Amino acid sequence: MIAKIMKGSDFRGVVNYILNEGKGTQIIEADGLFLENNDTIAQGFIGQAQMNPKVTKAVGHIALSFSKKDAPRLNNAVMAQIAREYMERMGIKDTQYLIGRHFDKEHPHVHIAFNRINNNDKTISDRNDRFRSERICKELTKKYGLHFANGKEQVKIDRLREPDKTRYELYKILKTEVGRCRDWNTLLERLERQGVGVQFKYKGQTDEIQGIVFSMNGYRFNGSKVDRQFSYSKIDAALARDNYGERQTQPQPLANREEISPTARPLSEKQEKEETT
Repeated sequence: MIAKIMKGSDFRGVVNYILNEGKGTQIIEADGLFLENNDTIAQGFIGQAQMNPKVTKAVGHIALSFSKKDAPRLNNAVMAQIAREYMERMGIKDTQYLIGRHFDKEHPHVHIAFNRINNNDKTISDRNDRFRSERICKELTKKYGLHFANGKEQVKIDRLREPDKTRYELYKILKTEVGRCRDWNTLLERLERQGVGVQFKYKGQTDEIQGIVFSMNGYRFNGSKVDRQFSYSKIDAALARDNYGERQTQPQPLANREEISPTARPLSEKQEKEETT
């Protein structure tokens, strides 16, 4: 079980997406809404959100996806129960919501639309929501005896959009090359041949490396954003193990280095899009 969390301001858009006839949607749970049609549902959400106009992104949208191996067990009642418990643990309660099950993919999945303005006109917090969600998904997967996902190894790359498609291609390259290289120089040479650029982050004006950034197809990713195993420190440790414990020399300082200081400024929106957060 995994969750994808989204927030926005267009209730009509999310309602129309969830209830798209092409996805074979079945409404398996709802509360606080008049379900006559898409418009009455959206109007219900909008009316309550207007009680707290200071919140610009009142739309909560979460997709819960399950392994196709669990499909025989996941009837609508069970999926609704899991979705309710997920929302309860996430602090999504005392508010309007709609849960729709889609049948357009081989794996079972539901979409939850909820109002971030609750029934008492208070805002439902999204603080650390992705970290909390990851923990809760693992807890519920274990509680209900569901299959744990095998991570990126089963990703269908043809369904990915940018920049996720490039991120996954980069993941596969790093998975192969880090596993067979014994030193940084060899790794950098192999990555360059495959169109992968590498830039190291240094602390201030020192030669102390504190991070690594990969670039490919015009996109940039911190190593840990590709996968946690590809942070600078973990790659360095992996190369050391592959070299049978011999001491590794760090990469030589680069001319186009990136410096890290304790008072670094927040990244711009453009930098965030380049995945250097």
